[in-house]
Amino acid sequence: MADNELRLALLIDADNAPASKIEPILTELARHGVANVRRAYGNWKNPHLKGWEAALHQYAIRPIQQFAYTSGKNASDMAMVIDAMDLLYARTLDGFAIVSSDADFTPLVMRLRNENMRVFGFGEEKTPLPFVKACSTFLYLEKLGALDDAAAAAKPKTAAQLREDTALVHLLRNAVGATADESGWAHLGAVGSHIGNQGSFDARNYGYRKLSDLIEATGLFEVRRTGQAVELRPLPETPARSRARRRKAPAAG
Repeated sequence: MADNELRLALLIDADNAPASKIEPILTELARHGVANVRRAYGNWKNPHLKGWEAALHQYAIRPIQQFAYTSGKNASDMAMVIDAMDLLYARTLDGFAIVSSDADFTPLVMRLRNENMRVFGFGEEKTPLPFVKACSTFLYLEKLGALDDAAAAAKPKTAAQLREDTALVHLLRNAVGATADESGWAHLGAVGSHIGNQGSFDARNYGYRKLSDLIEATGLFEVRRTGQAVELRPLPETPARSRARRRKAPAAG
């Protein structure tokens, strides 16, 4: 089945997600398939969720009422997990979209991934990394849609900021190195596939629309374009960059 034909379930933790982002979330999911199942969980008697009312009707999202039976416990999380497992065992879906900034959903995401489900995560930048990394793809809500809205667009990270992100640099260098041919050139498509297999990653979280734009912005790779094909290889390390990298490296012992 093609990626754009995925049958998806959209499950929203309304207590931990802003209603204002539902349109860009659905737009993003439409790039991959159809979200026929759309559910939002919360105690709808709580005035805190008042802002969700219009979104529920406009986007055909089914509200799932969950009373807070015990103070300090999030019953909505439990209801959402139970429904996700019921949907999983029905075997009628290809993937899930989980909208929340709560790390408590990490075990659920890992279970879904174990069943070869695609899991698209959406949450605020405060979302703990275990949840972010568990998803097939994770997008920060603050970035989602911003690249298409000039008024709201956040500035992309600079070359210096990107190079200071050691995890990102390591990920990109490894992906290019693992997919390079004998001459050292790697095809962008192969690099993207390799990165996708490592965990959740999206160039838009760094302020760039495409992976090629992000890689080029780092200034660490030579980019060669031939027609529609894009190839990459690492630039030689300069003495100044080598010294800076050694200064940042942790001391031995």
